Amino acid sequence: MTASVVPVSRDTSPSRDNTVEDPARRADLVLDGHDYASVTDAICGIAERKETPTAWKIAFLASGGLVTLLLLMIGYLVFTGLGVWGINRPVGWGFAIINFVFWVGIGHAGTLISAILFLFRQKWRTSINRFAEAMTIFAVMCAGIFPAIHVGRVWMLYWVFPLPNQMGMWPNFRSPLVWDVFAVGTYATVSLLFWYMGMIPDLASLRDRATTKVKRIAYGLFSLGWRGSHRHWHRYEVAYLLLAALATPLVLSVHSVVSFDFAVSQIPGWHTTIFPPYFVVGAIFSGFAMVLMLIIPARKWFSLESFVTARHLDNIARIILVTGSIVGFAYSIELFMAWYSGNAYERFAFLNRALGPYSWAYWSMVFCNVFVPQFLWSRRIRKNVKALFVIAILVNIGMWFERFVIVTTSLSRDFLPSSWGHYTPTWVDWLTFLGTFGLFFHLFLLFVRWLPMMAMAEVKAILPEPEPAPAARPEVPPVPAGCLGAVAEFADPETFRIACGRVREEGYRDFDAYSPFPVHGLDRAMGIRRSRLPLLVFGGGLSGAALGLALQWFTNAVDYPFIISGKPLFGLPAAIPVSFELTILFAAFGAFFGMLAANRLPRFWHPSFLSERFRRVTKDRFFVGIDAADPRFSAERTGPFLASLSPLSVEYLAEHPAEGR
Repeated sequence: MTASVVPVSRDTSPSRDNTVEDPARRADLVLDGHDYASVTDAICGIAERKETPTAWKIAFLASGGLVTLLLLMIGYLVFTGLGVWGINRPVGWGFAIINFVFWVGIGHAGTLISAILFLFRQKWRTSINRFAEAMTIFAVMCAGIFPAIHVGRVWMLYWVFPLPNQMGMWPNFRSPLVWDVFAVGTYATVSLLFWYMGMIPDLASLRDRATTKVKRIAYGLFSLGWRGSHRHWHRYEVAYLLLAALATPLVLSVHSVVSFDFAVSQIPGWHTTIFPPYFVVGAIFSGFAMVLMLIIPARKWFSLESFVTARHLDNIARIILVTGSIVGFAYSIELFMAWYSGNAYERFAFLNRALGPYSWAYWSMVFCNVFVPQFLWSRRIRKNVKALFVIAILVNIGMWFERFVIVTTSLSRDFLPSSWGHYTPTWVDWLTFLGTFGLFFHLFLLFVRWLPMMAMAEVKAILPEPEPAPAARPEVPPVPAGCLGAVAEFADPETFRIACGRVREEGYRDFDAYSPFPVHGLDRAMGIRRSRLPLLVFGGGLSGAALGLALQWFTNAVDYPFIISGKPLFGLPAAIPVSFELTILFAAFGAFFGMLAANRLPRFWHPSFLSERFRRVTKDRFFVGIDAADPRFSAERTGPFLASLSPLSVEYLAEHPAEGR
């Protein structure tokens, strides 16, 4: 296959003026006058480096060493037993559950930035959402390690899943520990789908710029044949919006369910209704602090100050200040309710936290989570990158101490002094926890080295549109044999929009528009109907809810009727968490796989790929293509018509006989 083209020489550089519709709110999101091409060059250039930076190699080796340490500690635990940990009676939950809750909290900010800020149309999220999404997935992977190894006999872990087994029994679906499996599993899956779907257009950019066969194949496979078609963008935006809408309640549910591990018990200091909102806010608090810890070094090492600006850091600092204040308020409410309740055990539990053997951890928590964030009231502090980095570290230290205080103080001293004990983590506890940091940073380093660390398509969408280029009429090349269609290339969205409208007015129906980001206003011009994806998502959600209810009814009331404290075999309130998680999970599957099916992806070959110039569609160019199968297509008439739309070039796509296609 070959493509013939006659380009037109023209100055088509986009405007360097970085003002947009609302300069006061959006002018400082991307600095240094970046345009569509320079955004692609800057971000893709990080993954395209031929020489890996020495600092990256050192960090990768160090984190790899910690991963090896983690594997050794897990192996030692499996072969020796849980006695290598510091857990005892009554402190049966130690570092494993403390670190599980800590890592789940770290993963909360990713979905918040990507989903909730997207729904509120906060444009400042575009430069940092990819960081946060990756952080979410890696943090949840670290979190999942601890419950798995905490069961002791790891080879029996499949018992916690709703699978028939040789014991003839099912998990207890009325237990919040089982709810955790569904909540965290659903959160990890939906976050992975959200992250990957957002990367598909950017992976196509790396594919089209690849200089080696290995990279071209790898990026080509994972980009699924994405070619920037507006019909694809239309369904993509619908699916992305639906995933964001599904992920928003999921953010609230995951850490609420985690808090139920504590709140549904009868242990002093745990049995409180404030835990669900308290845990959710604390997770957002620590998650945004981790975003700062990652993004501040990355913007310096990879020269991303133009994209992660002072405004981005200021907004993150404001959120940390607000959530930190709410966390401090929750601490005071806990103390007040312990006093106001008149319950002697609750009063003692909170006095023990502040004045008992773990008071050092309690006051470290208060200092890091309540006192330190108050410095962010100062605008000067919020503009000081080093100060923000130190505050972010202290916040995460404080949030780890919070989980430590919650778990150990309540378990070590409960109702009976005769059963009190003291918990001291062992060297295995500490090294296992340290190893999860190695895993987290190891995965993050791989991400920033080989994948687009920023959402290029979203960053381009908030840039000011360049001025339309002066009208010109390029020469039309001769019609080749075996013509498959014709494409016209444009440099700016406005001329591109007008051209799409003119093509449809001319009577063409079998045509498409291609762009590096979704250009709004083309649906009506191209005659694109509303997507049916919402119906598919709704059907998926109903299927998940029905499956969740049926599974719990069958296992609890039919196959394994087990009476617990006189409770009914099947009750709707206890069935809601699992049913809710499966509803979100199946609806997310409907959005993601429905988008791929509607766009007929993956499709690794398309006639438009015959054009060498078409590769710039994922960088900074806009194309209109008319298929030769269109009834109005005429080799003699279609080319001159496209040339009359003021494109940069017009070309015919043709089949080369030598290739035998």
